[in-house]
Amino acid sequence: MARVSIKDVANKLGVSVSTVSLVLNGKSKEGRVSDVMAEKIQNEAKAMNYKPNAFAKALRNGRSETIGLIISDISNPFFGNLALHVQENAEKHGYSVIFANTNESSEKMEKMVSILKSRNVDGFIIVPTENSKKTIEQLLREKYPVVLLDRYFKDLDISHVVINNYRASMEATNLLLNLKCKRIALVVFRDTLQLMQERKKGYIDAMTHKGLYDPMLVKEVNFNTMVDDIQKIMTELVSSGEIVDGIFFTNNTSCICALKTLTSLKTDILKDIKMACFDNSDFFQLMNVSIPYVKQPIPEMGKRAVELLISHINQKDIPNVYEELQANLEW
Repeated sequence: MARVSIKDVANKLGVSVSTVSLVLNGKSKEGRVSDVMAEKIQNEAKAMNYKPNAFAKALRNGRSETIGLIISDISNPFFGNLALHVQENAEKHGYSVIFANTNESSEKMEKMVSILKSRNVDGFIIVPTENSKKTIEQLLREKYPVVLLDRYFKDLDISHVVINNYRASMEATNLLLNLKCKRIALVVFRDTLQLMQERKKGYIDAMTHKGLYDPMLVKEVNFNTMVDDIQKIMTELVSSGEIVDGIFFTNNTSCICALKTLTSLKTDILKDIKMACFDNSDFFQLMNVSIPYVKQPIPEMGKRAVELLISHINQKDIPNVYEELQANLEW
């Protein structure tokens, strides 16, 4: 079926194309179109299932009314949930969202940015990967509105929405300490991202304050080999003479991998090793385990990122905003 055009609506009503265009673009008053005629045109356009041409509209007003959202790991429920709230809030402001996933690859992120620029997005909300700072800087040089989400670069002047990762990590570690754990291991990604450094530091400071910090209990994993790394670490912690009574995971995917490994080792998870992690997972309920977790304010993070970006789109020279939200511990 052929697409219905403004000309089709005009021919059906016997009026000019310009009159229909004025009405459908919300300019009836400027064009001195009567309320009766405006209503008639709107009703006929609806009856004929007329849909505005988004590309033509973008050419007229210089905007595509789309946002490019770049997520680092869409397989992680945290980022999937975050993307959902970005989309819902963008739609409230009349914007569509084009999603891209980098799988924690800076090379793929650079490629996704290029693709989204070719789609003429009005701005970017980005969860940056490690080593992607130059790509972000290039976007800023090209005057693209950009808001970083969940992660940021400490020495880069750019609007961002994050949580206080240091405080959340310290509170989660203290919770395990309050549960009488003394030998608490940390499982953290081996990268230079600011949020991972802050989560690591929160753990170290909490353990140091109690005189219990042991650098040998800091276990680093690579994103691309996470499953194998976690299996090796968990096996060593359980089978070696290294006594561990608590583990803090800096994200929930590594915690899930650990639970699977420990289950295969026939370990009494709740009795032998207490755990805490960032973000909840349905997997915990499936395994019937109760794990304390850092609940990040995902709805508010998505909402604020969209609001900040639209502000930058509408006003090119407004100051950058550095928003730090608070997370809560839940069990």
